[in-house]
Amino acid sequence: MNTAAAAPRWWVPGDWNGFFGLFTNVLLNVIVLTGLCLHVVNLPADIVYGRILPALGIALPLGNLYYAYLAWRLAKSEGRGDVTAMPYGPSVPHMFIVVFLIMLPIYLKTKDPVLAWQSGLVWCLVIGVIVLLGAFVGPTVRRYTPRAAMLGTLAGISIAFISMRPAFLGWEDPWLFMLSLTIVLVSWMAGIRLPFGLPGGLAAVVLGTVLAWLAKLVHLDELMQPVEVVSALGQFGLRLPYPSSDLVKALHDIGPLLVTAVPLGIYNFTEGMNNVESAAAAGDDYSLRQILLADGTGAIVGAVLGSPFPPAVYIGHPGWRAVGGRIGYSLATGVVIGIVCFLGLTAFLLAVIPLVAILPILPILLYIGLVIGAQAFQATPTRHAPAIILAILPNIAAWAQTLIDGVLGAAGTSAEQVGMAKLGAAGVVYHGMALLGGGAVLAGLILGAIAAFIIDRKFEWAALFAGAGAVLSFFGFIHGITLGIGSSTPVAVGYLLVAGVCYTLSRQSYPAAVILVEEAAAED
Repeated sequence: MNTAAAAPRWWVPGDWNGFFGLFTNVLLNVIVLTGLCLHVVNLPADIVYGRILPALGIALPLGNLYYAYLAWRLAKSEGRGDVTAMPYGPSVPHMFIVVFLIMLPIYLKTKDPVLAWQSGLVWCLVIGVIVLLGAFVGPTVRRYTPRAAMLGTLAGISIAFISMRPAFLGWEDPWLFMLSLTIVLVSWMAGIRLPFGLPGGLAAVVLGTVLAWLAKLVHLDELMQPVEVVSALGQFGLRLPYPSSDLVKALHDIGPLLVTAVPLGIYNFTEGMNNVESAAAAGDDYSLRQILLADGTGAIVGAVLGSPFPPAVYIGHPGWRAVGGRIGYSLATGVVIGIVCFLGLTAFLLAVIPLVAILPILPILLYIGLVIGAQAFQATPTRHAPAIILAILPNIAAWAQTLIDGVLGAAGTSAEQVGMAKLGAAGVVYHGMALLGGGAVLAGLILGAIAAFIIDRKFEWAALFAGAGAVLSFFGFIHGITLGIGSSTPVAVGYLLVAGVCYTLSRQSYPAAVILVEEAAAED
């Protein structure tokens, strides 16, 4: 009798590593979005702790629990004990976008933080609806898109947006970060068993926290502030979510919200598609439609209950799989995050655990970036390596633009105010960078697919994807600064020229592309 098929295990020792990694990742994001609501949009604490976090306490566990069930079902149907559930949590790019592009401008214009929050709810609802629609077209797109394009653009996200910021943050307090990093490397990369069998993530959190408080005690470091712990206790208390009419109050002004909601909804389902492909390359082939249906439902449920922050299937499945996470890590993350949100514990945890100690997540995210970046090259033919690099570039451009905009914003100015000529004289090709990075996930997928098909001399498919790139860029979904008709006409013309060249080549007779013998053998 196949015991794995009969009864997949809900928890294995490696789930401790997966849990402490994913939980601290999700918890950090919950803490960050809490701070954004309180200190950027100036939302009242009762809305943040009484409406937004409890709504997340429903939306997030729903996804984690459902993905754990999908993993259990896959393990049972295939008779395997090594199936890893998809990770799930608040979408990091959307956290900042809904705050700085949706809620903050409305707050600054009206001085009404509640109206800003209500507009964010409508925006989140639109995101969820678009992801649900993507669940029905996504499988077809995935079927005809080269793996190099999907994994390449995912590698760009992991390198630029998942790994770089943690690396910088870690060196803000290097002594604590480097200790956590070493524990993670020794435990997860070298596979060394820690004393008493402690999971690497737990060991890094506990040791980092103890050392941070000891440093405060002997006046070596002022990272920890005991007075903040006492203050944070005031937020403790049970708060449960409930639907209300807040969402409806901002529906009349939905038009301006669509400008960012539509492309970002497409971004969500495109990234979800890439993450499912990444999981398949690692050995776990999930139904894209089921993954995206849960993704979109989580955003809609959260919006109805009071959260403007859409959750999303996370990047990083191969990383959690590599450290031993299976089914239970996702299940436990959902349950514990729900408890944290219901009880208002985010403020307390942030006060007790130092940011860089709770961030063995920093080295963990570096590790995830390494795994995802490597997978893009390992799970695709080596001849497609240039296509992968091309797919990475838009995400690098988008990341660089966020840094430049942040610096200029801190100085009280913007790229438009400084002027393209002055930026160019300083070596910053801002306009080109903004166009390349516009809709980076989808743009990387289109560019990577074109390159992969050209490499394989499948010119008719390259022409088809170039034509799609022309349409998407013309309306600003990719390579656009704004959404609208003729948003990036020069880019659209460029894609049409590529499509014309590739179509002309497809009418010619060429021998098939050369595939190395060892690649062909590996693919067989």
